[in-house]
Amino acid sequence: MFVFDLDGTLIDSIADLVVAVNRLVAERGGRPLHHDEVARMVGEGAILLVSRAFDASGIAGDPAQALPRFLEIYDGLLPGATRPYPGVPEMLQSLAHAAPMAVLTNKPTDAATKILSMLGLDHFFTRIVGGDGPFGRKPGPDGLLRLAADAGADPGATWMVGDSTVDLRTAHAAATRVCIVRYGFGFAAFDRSQLCGGEAFADHPADVTALLLGQRRGR
Repeated sequence: MFVFDLDGTLIDSIADLVVAVNRLVAERGGRPLHHDEVARMVGEGAILLVSRAFDASGIAGDPAQALPRFLEIYDGLLPGATRPYPGVPEMLQSLAHAAPMAVLTNKPTDAATKILSMLGLDHFFTRIVGGDGPFGRKPGPDGLLRLAADAGADPGATWMVGDSTVDLRTAHAAATRVCIVRYGFGFAAFDRSQLCGGEAFADHPADVTALLLGQRRGR
């Protein structure tokens, strides 16, 4: 089975996330945040993104109470500037008949499903699992393990493809294979000290295709 992270792996969504964060911050009277600041806040779910934005921009108050407003702002932007990374549609098409594919993201499920539908990518996936569902957020392994089990796949034969340390830790916790894509915006904050050996890296979606298909052929 092939399981993909969403933001920074399949889609380049950072521009819209920056806009949504800064609109929320402006409403609360905080300082605007730079692109790179927001990029380093993404990956562990919307509530942590809002909490980190509040801390960085000097906003007092409960981030949980502001979360619905953030999601409303973000939802109103979609699809905005968000696009698949170049080569992602071709990668998914090439992999579609090799194994079941799913998305495992810390983004809320509704937002993830909406974006994938708008971009014409949703039909590639048997399931789209978000961080607001019953399995909790990555790096907890429950979502990844459930996806593998539902597909009848052994964790050791399952690939987690992502761009961040969160994805790496998720794969380690679930004892799956892992491919980290260096083209994603989450890789800027990647923690190499978390590497255990045996991890794969890719610089382009075509590299992911070659790796996953090659591994299945025993190379």
